[in-house]
Amino acid sequence: MNLISVNGLTKQYPLVTRSGAKETFLALDDVSFELAGGEVLGVLGGNGAGKSTLLKILSRVIRPTSGRATLRGRVGSLLEVGVGFHPDLTGRENVFLSAAILGLKDREIRACFDAIVDFSGVEAFLETPVRVYSSGMYMRLAFAVAAHLQPEILLIDEVLAVGDANFQKKCLERLRKLGQDGQGVLFVSHNTAAIARLCTRAVLLDHGKLVCQGSVPDVMANYLLGDSTYPGERSWGSMDAPGDAVARLIRIRVRDEFGQTRSSVAVGEAFDVDMEFEVFAEDVTLFPSVTINNEWGTAVLWSTDSATANHGRPRRAGFYRASVRIPRDLLAEGTMTVTAAMTSLAPKQEHFCAPDAVRFLVTDRVDGSTSRGVYTDYINAVVRPKLDWCVEYDPSAPISS
Repeated sequence: MNLISVNGLTKQYPLVTRSGAKETFLALDDVSFELAGGEVLGVLGGNGAGKSTLLKILSRVIRPTSGRATLRGRVGSLLEVGVGFHPDLTGRENVFLSAAILGLKDREIRACFDAIVDFSGVEAFLETPVRVYSSGMYMRLAFAVAAHLQPEILLIDEVLAVGDANFQKKCLERLRKLGQDGQGVLFVSHNTAAIARLCTRAVLLDHGKLVCQGSVPDVMANYLLGDSTYPGERSWGSMDAPGDAVARLIRIRVRDEFGQTRSSVAVGEAFDVDMEFEVFAEDVTLFPSVTINNEWGTAVLWSTDSATANHGRPRRAGFYRASVRIPRDLLAEGTMTVTAAMTSLAPKQEHFCAPDAVRFLVTDRVDGSTSRGVYTDYINAVVRPKLDWCVEYDPSAPISS
């Protein structure tokens, strides 16, 4: 069953320009999508895309200009730090106030009160007015209330950015459990890593319009690579191809094991980088190579055809197809580029080089199948191989004091 059905949602605001003319601004423009029970839906988009406006309409903070949003079930929302809290009330009083606003009875609130306090970590300040809380404490208690009052629908904005790394990990784990238990979660974030790890589906907003919706990797690729001219594949004509009188590059692409060009791949998925090139000069020893660079410009992988029979031997003139398999569980998540090059030695000479010729996205999920296992925090590493570990418990070893 769909917990949220959004049909043609539009929100229009009046604007007055410097000249005094009255104009209108469409914060949302005919947006439609659905959220089913058990789904965690990520909402992506740049600043001004309409993400917060969408959540405020769904939370009934503002009314749409036109269109309809139907929500089935109790709704918990966390749009800004401390929304719904009274600054002069204590943390304890605000927990009961927020729960009562959501329609819970006193016995229901008391049944989950200890879990809320334990999750938030603000027990020592529970009898203190929340106006003296830090922003992190405010957010932790607000999230704990929203996530533990068993709403059928939970709406979460970018507020998780306020918390520290350990609390963000707890939040992501809690949101994932809500989805697994059949609730629906709408998660708005600029943190694409969190979207990739948490969400089962995603939508992309841009200037109020719904650009696309579907699988998380596809939507993230559209979001991160949308301005890229060459996501996944690039070809050249005879007039503009990189090269010289010895060799010329024709095509390069990223593809999966079924031969389909891909603009995004999963960490736990092997893929190929294909290169097509022409050789014009006879008997030149050529070394084709690919370099994969991450979004910081760091070269995380370089490879040449050292495993083939013609490596280090002169090549005949003609057309060549070269392919290199990138194994699963090697690259880290993020935006990658591929540089293709052709070099000869003695003396060293570069015959073509196409820096950052194509872009693709690497995504990761916390499902226990990749090298991260169920570890949810950010991993600061350029490669992420899945290595064999041996961890043994020794009950006879003394424990140092």
